[in-house]
Amino acid sequence: MIPDLRQRYNAAFTDARYAAFTRELNRAMYWPVDFRVAESPLFLDEPTTRTLVAAADDLTRQLATPEFRAHAAGAVPKNLSVPHETEWPHFLCIDFALCHDAEGRILPQLIELQGFPTVAAWQVLQANAFRQHFPEIPTDFTPFFGGLDEERYFDVLRAAILGEHLPENVVLLEIEPERQKTRIDFACTHSFLNVRPLCLSKVRQRGDRLFYFSGGREVPIHRIFNRVIFDELLRRPDFKPGFNLRDDRVRVEWAGHPNWYFRISKHSLPFLRGPFVPDCRFVSELGANLPADLESYVLKPLYSFAGLGVDIAPTREKIAALPNPAEWILQRKVSYAPILQTPDGPAKAEIRLIFAGDGTDMPKLVNNLVRLTKGAMHGVDFNKGKTWVGSSCAFHPAA
Repeated sequence: MIPDLRQRYNAAFTDARYAAFTRELNRAMYWPVDFRVAESPLFLDEPTTRTLVAAADDLTRQLATPEFRAHAAGAVPKNLSVPHETEWPHFLCIDFALCHDAEGRILPQLIELQGFPTVAAWQVLQANAFRQHFPEIPTDFTPFFGGLDEERYFDVLRAAILGEHLPENVVLLEIEPERQKTRIDFACTHSFLNVRPLCLSKVRQRGDRLFYFSGGREVPIHRIFNRVIFDELLRRPDFKPGFNLRDDRVRVEWAGHPNWYFRISKHSLPFLRGPFVPDCRFVSELGANLPADLESYVLKPLYSFAGLGVDIAPTREKIAALPNPAEWILQRKVSYAPILQTPDGPAKAEIRLIFAGDGTDMPKLVNNLVRLTKGAMHGVDFNKGKTWVGSSCAFHPAA
């Protein structure tokens, strides 16, 4: 999108520099990177950056309305609802495919969204490593939004995650964090914000209070930075949580209340409208009136993560066989633009806009992450053996 900058970067790129870049990322924290990191960041020009910010503003405005709250009222499965829900989410992610409009300009198209935190600390480590090893990145370009620099970005994350509590009384809660593919982000969060990752099985409950053990002493938990995904918990009948998340006696604050994972999710897609939103409908509402061009749609389950269960080639027979059509959506496919020129062919990009806040209002746009692909989808299986694909970030001119 900035041709001269792209040409300079590609011309200066070497495999040796990339190897040094990835070595640093793997040695920076006590856990390594468990996913492929791409050879390059994305460079956004000013018009594309403005369009992304406009798309973010448009969707968050819709999510803040009473009409959306009414739509989301039934989003949380009854057996998974957690008490003491916060009025607003602390975190939000919005994933856009970067496509072309009729005039060849970049037009973001909504793919998914989630009222849940993402790898916000890892993105800082990655962006800084890109800068160190690839000085072609302009110094006046930034990955942050809202006029933030790195210091103020961490101030926002600190307010969202810690609230008014000391770091030792806040835990990053996950299922076996040392085994998760996102564990590098947990290590970065621990390093940058002093919030330690803790397995859900290691939490202890006594009465209405939670605590964990550290250095032979009992430490109270006043606030939970929640990274537990219920879908995974349901698939692990062998796993024994240290406390019942649905126990309404428990006195603890949530930074990222679990209910928002469902309220702002694929369940939200049929509600949203506008130029950045492809057509999306609940299968149960369509009945027999399926789109005539069904091949132009993708079938997605409401309650899954990491692309599990997504069908990019739905048929009337498959849809008719669904046991619960109310838990599935049909979303019109989009055409990703081949926007990143690489030595062995163009790559397509999906950008995740990262939002965080203190819980008093809708969270604000603060950062981004990028996933580059040359396959049919953004998963690892679709990009095996390919280069210039994987995790990345986008830099844009600072305001």
